[in-house]
Amino acid sequence: MQNYTVRKYTSEDYLKWNDFINQAKNATFLFHRDFMEYHQDRFEDYSLIIEQENNWVAILPANRVGDEVFSHQGLTYGGLVFKEDLKLEKVIFVFKSLAKKLYEEEVNKLILKEIPVVYCDFFSDEIKYALFLTEAKLIKRDTLAVIDLSKEILIAKNRIEGVKKGLKNQLIVKEEDDLSLFWNTILIPNLMNKHNAKPVHTLEEIMFLKQKFPINIRQFNVYKENELIGGTTIFESKNVAHSQYISANSLKNEYGTLDYLHHYLITDVFKNKKFFDFGISNEEQGRKLNGGLSYWKESFGAQILTQDFYEVQTKNFSKLEGVII
Repeated sequence: MQNYTVRKYTSEDYLKWNDFINQAKNATFLFHRDFMEYHQDRFEDYSLIIEQENNWVAILPANRVGDEVFSHQGLTYGGLVFKEDLKLEKVIFVFKSLAKKLYEEEVNKLILKEIPVVYCDFFSDEIKYALFLTEAKLIKRDTLAVIDLSKEILIAKNRIEGVKKGLKNQLIVKEEDDLSLFWNTILIPNLMNKHNAKPVHTLEEIMFLKQKFPINIRQFNVYKENELIGGTTIFESKNVAHSQYISANSLKNEYGTLDYLHHYLITDVFKNKKFFDFGISNEEQGRKLNGGLSYWKESFGAQILTQDFYEVQTKNFSKLEGVII
């Protein structure tokens, strides 16, 4: 077995961590320390660095709760991050070293969430094989609705009818730097009224992140006669434009607000991206599906991609011994 050391991230690793993220084959700006740490008061950071002879070979954005370590719970996706040239055999040894270290640190379970393949620069399913070998348990599966923008987009007639309503009502889409109007007028009231919930990001948090990542976080608002009637907050990475938040007022169907907005984004603003990700339509740990929401996304030509979450017993690091023949 090759020798790897596993240690916790410290603030002194800030620059090297971010540089590693920029060179990884399966990472986005969400793994940048400035993004991870905006909510550091909510999570006990337990991010890990795996080294070989002082050279970084992999990292794990993570937090700890009791005797469990999670792919960072404040991030949409996660898992082990590594460079393009890290081969499968080495990934197995890296994962064994990681699980063994956690076991020695009295961590009983490691909860890993995948990064969907569309966010990766290259195929990076090596960790799935290591999870299989350690008898990891699938504990959650979400469904993402994703459009492959490199192919002809087959948009359903009812979405086109919505676009026509938007044209008839002379709707205007504007990209704006200030997210406060959308947050305070549309998003927060809608989530409270419909779900008795709040956005994952407070207005102060999303404005902080917008300042840190102005190219990656973009706000598109829809207006009718100078009145804000809807919008979406986009998280844009190298390969994907993702609708992080989507919301509109009660007249959205009459005006065609969200149909008009997303048709414009898909066919104009992000037409040169590889993928457009509407995100999940699941609830209750993936065991319930909002059928109407999923249908709306799929009727734009989106196809379904799954994101899996696994539970690993760290004591099973021993099952990786003798795998390589």
